[in-house]
Amino acid sequence: MAKQIPVYLIAGMLDAGKTAFINDTLRDGFSDRDRTLIICCEEGDLEYDKRCLRNVTVETVEEEDDLNPLLLNRWEREHRPDQVLIEYNGMWSLERLYREVLPKNWVLYQIMTLVDGRSFDLYAKNMGQIMMEKITNADLIIFNRCDRELGESLRKRNLRMVNRRADIFLEFLDGSSENYNDGSTPPFDLSGEVTTIPDEDFGVFYVDAMDHPERYKGKKLHMQLVMFRSKKWDNVACPGRFAMVCCADDIQFLGMLADGEGLEPYKDRQWIDVVVEMDVTNHKAYGPEPGPVMHVLEIHPGEGCDPEVVSF
Repeated sequence: MAKQIPVYLIAGMLDAGKTAFINDTLRDGFSDRDRTLIICCEEGDLEYDKRCLRNVTVETVEEEDDLNPLLLNRWEREHRPDQVLIEYNGMWSLERLYREVLPKNWVLYQIMTLVDGRSFDLYAKNMGQIMMEKITNADLIIFNRCDRELGESLRKRNLRMVNRRADIFLEFLDGSSENYNDGSTPPFDLSGEVTTIPDEDFGVFYVDAMDHPERYKGKKLHMQLVMFRSKKWDNVACPGRFAMVCCADDIQFLGMLADGEGLEPYKDRQWIDVVVEMDVTNHKAYGPEPGPVMHVLEIHPGEGCDPEVVSF
């Protein structure tokens, strides 16, 4: 079996700071122990810091069509990398990379997207699909070169609704940085009569509702859940979802208190499709602080979803 090679993808438009980010990553010791292949798909004004290229090989690709599995397999044989960093061209398709380019044993570990905060609006208006593809698929997003006014403007746009899972940071001109997810804005649009929580985003909802139960009070939500009753808390209904918190060996059930008519016929581990109205309650399951409770308004058998386990 071919050795699995982790791939770290650095995405973003031209002059977004991708090369500077890679230089900082190398200075932090990223390649000290592991042979590293850097695939450069976009050359800007800044070069890789030669002092950090010990244990590192750099290959360059100028045309999107030239990036293909045959080329990557050849580089794997020649350089025997333990890990790969790809500085990706901002105008190239991520979907093509996933579907057609990466060899099967090259495992995409993380997508990091760099955005020049000053030019974000311009790219979003003129190249919206290309720009947003890099943001919606990212695991880490860094908006750099921001001043305080720009940082607040970006927060007001609530980009968490575009990508609810990514860690998002604002980097300011004075060298400081802040977590974009400061809790001031919800990850879902709660302005409608009923908000549907997508199956894959239950984990995001659960964490936000536990941290900020008051923001959901009085809101009607529609979602698919797995029925569960807690023996520890007097057989109280607390439907939720199984979640992989960090790895396959760490699957936990994330349940939330529920009441209302129609819950009784459903057995543990049975899927339910519900519309609920959220409230806040004090309960020993939540400890000294109040937590969320779901008042069931409508309930039907659920179809289930694939995968059944949510991740973060």
